[in-house]
Amino acid sequence: MISLTSPVETRAHGWPAGAKLAALCVATMGLFSLTHPALQAAALAVTLLLYALPGWRFFKVGLARLRVLLPFVVLIMVWHIVTYDIMAGATVTLRMMTAVALANLVTMTTKLAQMVAVVTWLTTPLRRLGIQTRAIELGIALVIRFTPVLAQKGQLLAQSWRARSTKRVGWRMIIPFTVLAIDDAEHVAEALRARGGL
Repeated sequence: MISLTSPVETRAHGWPAGAKLAALCVATMGLFSLTHPALQAAALAVTLLLYALPGWRFFKVGLARLRVLLPFVVLIMVWHIVTYDIMAGATVTLRMMTAVALANLVTMTTKLAQMVAVVTWLTTPLRRLGIQTRAIELGIALVIRFTPVLAQKGQLLAQSWRARSTKRVGWRMIIPFTVLAIDDAEHVAEALRARGGL
């Protein structure tokens, strides 16, 4: 989620990151105060409207990012059907989808530098106590940048496996993927040391 980017520039890109994150916190707390599925469905409809405002391309990418929730939605609904509590299951799944959609919306419209600036501002009290926070800020930036790169390399590794073997891609990918991640981490560590480190 934290590495998501928007395919188009929206008005929300110009809004302060801190205000968007604060609004996300308030909206999420509001979602947990709603207990009826109809209210959760209304909240999801409003969220989808927010996705639709920047245009079809943004809306399509936003919905595609929610596809990862489908297994969880199915699992939660099956459990609540088995336990004869469909209303609670609908409430939980709608709340989850709305909360994740709102978080995706914020991350899609907030640049990395803005996120790091918010973290820098939030850790100001720690710096006054003498704690170095530069490593935290850099760590967040690296995680945000590494996530899509590692995902892409994992996809390439899976394609390479399928090109060379008739067996399904499975646990055998763990070691090569780990080696790739360690190799990337070593390159980044060398680059950081070359620039003076932390």
